[in-house]
Amino acid sequence: MTEVSISIGCVGAATEILGDKWTPHLLRYFANEETVRFCQLQDLVTGINPRTLSARLDSLEAHGIIIKTTTTSKSRCEYRLTEKGTELLPILQQMDQWSARHGDLVTADSQVRAIL
Repeated sequence: MTEVSISIGCVGAATEILGDKWTPHLLRYFANEETVRFCQLQDLVTGINPRTLSARLDSLEAHGIIIKTTTTSKSRCEYRLTEKGTELLPILQQMDQWSARHGDLVTADSQVRAIL
C-alpha cells in the first residue's frame, strides 16, 4: 500500500470551511456563475433562512473563499469566488464523485451508516 501523507491540521482547516451546513450547496452555485446576489442564493438554495445564508456568506468571505462587491445600481451586493475559492471546486467535485460511487453507505438523513 502506498503511504499517503495527510496533515490533520490542514484537513481540519478545510473541514472548518466546508463542514458548515449549506456551504457546499452555496459553493456549487458559485461554480456555475461569475457573480451571485444574495436574493439569487435565497431562491436557489431551498430551505436556507436569510440569517443562516448571511452567516455562511460572511464566513466564506472571512476565509477568503468569496469576495463581496457592492454594485452601483440599487446598492446591491454581489459575491464571486476568489482564486482561493476556485481552488476548492475540484475538491467538491471529488467529494461529489465519491458520494455518487458510495451513496449506498449514506442513509436518507445523510448520516453515514456504520460499516461492519
